[in-house]
Amino acid sequence: MASEGRRTFDVSLVTPEGAVFEGEAELLIVPGADGEIGILARHAPLVATLRAGATRVHVRRGEDVREYATGPGFFKVEQDRALALVDDAAEAAQIDPERARNQLETARSELERVERGESDADRWQLEQRIRHAENQLQIVGGAESADQRPLTSAG
Repeated sequence: MASEGRRTFDVSLVTPEGAVFEGEAELLIVPGADGEIGILARHAPLVATLRAGATRVHVRRGEDVREYATGPGFFKVEQDRALALVDDAAEAAQIDPERARNQLETARSELERVERGESDADRWQLEQRIRHAENQLQIVGGAESADQRPLTSAG
């Protein structure tokens, strides 16, 4: 399972469309609801909620790191296996800035409708979609094109 004395564990990053990453890693960092969570082999069992953010799979620490912009979801660690179930995941090299800008504007428009009382969509989900789109743009260096308006007029 490990080479050169390094311990690895199985990682699956899955969206509703299917697996985005499946393989072994030495380190996994996911965006937990209360902050980043780092996982190494032999981690204690864990179940957590994920927020939109960056997920980093360190296949070989310091050498091969795969970064994904991920949406909100759930995370489970059990017996040297980590499973992240997220609503969307885009590998940094595959992010389409135009698609991310469209996602951002759509989510912001829907959030404005919620604030005006014209929609009963889930506010938290919309805020996570906004953060996910902003995160994608930041990862590809397009943050300047996604103006940094606050999520709500209240701040």
